[in-house]
Amino acid sequence: MTETQPAQINPSRFGSGQSVRRLEDDALLAGAGQYTDDLTLPGQTQLFFVRSPYPHARIVSLDTAAALAMPGVLQVVTGADLVAAGVKPIPGASGFTRADGSPCAAPPRRALAHERVRFVGEAVAAVVAQTLQQARDAAEAIAVDYEELPMVVDMNDAMAPGAPVLCPEAPDNIAAETRYGNAEATAAAFASAHHVVALDLVNQRLAPLSLEPRSVLAAFDTTSQRLTIRMSTQMPSGVRDSVCDALGMAKEQLRVVVGDVGGGFGMKTGVYPEDVAVAFCARALQRPVKWVADRSEEFVSSTHGRDLQSHAELALDEHGKILGLRLASLANVGAYATGAGVVIQLMIGPWVQTSVYDIQTIDFHFRAVLTNTAPTSAYRGAGRPEAIFTIERLMDEAARQTGIDRIELRRRNFIQPTQMPYKNPMGQTYDTGRFESVMDQALVLADWQGFDARAAESARRGLLRGLGIATFLEWTGGNALEESVTVEIKAPTSGTDGIIEVFSAVNAMGQGIATSLAQLVVDAFGVPMDKVRIVLGDTDRGNGFGSAGSRSLFTGGSAVRIGAERTIDKARQLAAKEFEAAEQDITYADGSFKVAGTDLSIDLFALAARQSDQRIFMDSTTAVAGPSWPNGCHICEVEVDPQTGHVAVVAYASVNDVGRVVNPMIVRGQLDGGAVQGIGQALCEHLVYDRETGQPLTGSLMDYAAPRADNAPDFKTELDPSTPCLNNPLGVKGVGELGTIGAGPTVVNAVADALARRGMAAQARQLQMPLSPSRLWHLMQG
Repeated sequence: MTETQPAQINPSRFGSGQSVRRLEDDALLAGAGQYTDDLTLPGQTQLFFVRSPYPHARIVSLDTAAALAMPGVLQVVTGADLVAAGVKPIPGASGFTRADGSPCAAPPRRALAHERVRFVGEAVAAVVAQTLQQARDAAEAIAVDYEELPMVVDMNDAMAPGAPVLCPEAPDNIAAETRYGNAEATAAAFASAHHVVALDLVNQRLAPLSLEPRSVLAAFDTTSQRLTIRMSTQMPSGVRDSVCDALGMAKEQLRVVVGDVGGGFGMKTGVYPEDVAVAFCARALQRPVKWVADRSEEFVSSTHGRDLQSHAELALDEHGKILGLRLASLANVGAYATGAGVVIQLMIGPWVQTSVYDIQTIDFHFRAVLTNTAPTSAYRGAGRPEAIFTIERLMDEAARQTGIDRIELRRRNFIQPTQMPYKNPMGQTYDTGRFESVMDQALVLADWQGFDARAAESARRGLLRGLGIATFLEWTGGNALEESVTVEIKAPTSGTDGIIEVFSAVNAMGQGIATSLAQLVVDAFGVPMDKVRIVLGDTDRGNGFGSAGSRSLFTGGSAVRIGAERTIDKARQLAAKEFEAAEQDITYADGSFKVAGTDLSIDLFALAARQSDQRIFMDSTTAVAGPSWPNGCHICEVEVDPQTGHVAVVAYASVNDVGRVVNPMIVRGQLDGGAVQGIGQALCEHLVYDRETGQPLTGSLMDYAAPRADNAPDFKTELDPSTPCLNNPLGVKGVGELGTIGAGPTVVNAVADALARRGMAAQARQLQMPLSPSRLWHLMQG
């Protein structure tokens, strides 16, 4: 087997293909989890941040004397203190330009604001005290004199002449912009089109809302002169590197350790200003410093998701064949253009904009706009939900305007299996895909043909029933296609059995990755799962990209599989020496080596015991050949109450091509959980800033409508493993974000269908997320 051919998986002892219960859950259900806030170190102190109440203001003065004199207070740090100490700003977006060719422009982002604040919730000071209450009390005693400045939170307002400017390098508040495709060829395609469909679409701003808020516990060891940070993050190596850069430390001086993580959804990727500030205080005090965000802090200071406005146009010929796609989008990246915030909207989203359709003529224009709001960054799907929402809304609207059945319209435009590998107009190559087959399976699963009878039954109850569909793909991998693992076969010791310990730099955040990796180890070694231990989240054990972009299994899992096989090969060499036999005569199966044609054998762990260090150890790095392109067809049915505007998702079916499946139960859980987040965006979630004051209006769960269990239908979720990925040795494809990407357009298309069937096609064109009852009711009245 080469490293780019799909492995032939033979399930045994809870290996791949089986719905193994998650190894992580027993400890969590027993209350034995190790989240950052579960840890208390000797001499531990507590940190509390003072945050700006203004969206834009100059810091005139900051008096900390009264706070420093209060009981239990050990330290008060300001932005000026950090600048004086040489703490560097956190790097922003790079590699992009503005329209005039100048570099991407954004204000420097510091761990604590210096001289100027640019959004409500930006930290301006940090107080460290013996207890959290003491830190809170002292924070209230800090006197900050602000000079309020003009602010802007709306993108169109920000680009208007005379708008407040967030940084002089971007006088128009456009941090960066990109253009793709051929404008002249696209204009010609539209000029010759038989049908032109246009929509104005909004992907509203969202709060990622992980169950566990961000948390950081930093401790400085005076003996080793090393700093250890325990935290809730998806990318420990990246955080280590960024903190070291900000504080001027060598990487060897800092260790990042991650225990259990209560959800990340992309929001916990990369470094935050608070991480740097906590690390600085711990090093300065030489005592452990802990900060755990409360929910109100998370709403205003963690990165947000989405916030994209688009004008999209589709040109079709008389037969419904797509001739061209034109798109102009504004992305609100907030007060500081983070690297992820810009690349997601100006590059990653465009990569999948044409999705599963054979479209080669495009004209895309994307602009990243600075406003006095919290920065945007990764959130589950990261650019792909926005892109797929746009093309799928266009496809259904095109079907209504052309009179072509929407299933038939998709068939006429699908990329065919015979076209694989297929290069889309953004230069991205799909290795495999059978999109029409996936759709056909979903139509049967959803009983598409039986919809009319169900609609009639809904009508008898005074409800409008709609049928929605989305056929789509996504890109996974984060363009980090290499991963390292260490595999260690440990000999038995007194009282303990031998064990295979595998360390990977991918990171757990509630997605069951340790279980899936353990199943791959079982595949390779043929030992029971209780002989396998997966270790994650420790930069002293190894470095890697971490978990983001649905990369954990297809890159991290591939590295585990190849690393295990290399370890077996090394152990085979050791066994050959033990038996004084030729290496090619040594066979391995089910945890034992044998000499062919003899009864000589040795157990894997006994072999480890005969080594000088009582172990067999292998460092291994594996690179996959490219990203994976999971795809699916999602279909849902909704009931709309015309009296109230309430939308209920009453049925949801999906068929998903995620390549080979390691753990079907975990995959289905990822798909269904992701779909609930997509339904949440479609129906209720919206993080809102007041246009006149710049204040966040949805700063708590009293104001921000998160999806609940009663928003989730009984999912019918099926997997199609018939088209394995060709870019990695497992044949797997990323799955963590697929459900979120598909659910938004599926639900909104269903509501649009319900309105169109009632003669409200014009209102269907105007639908914008979230489809809250009041918003939808008012739309239907027009």
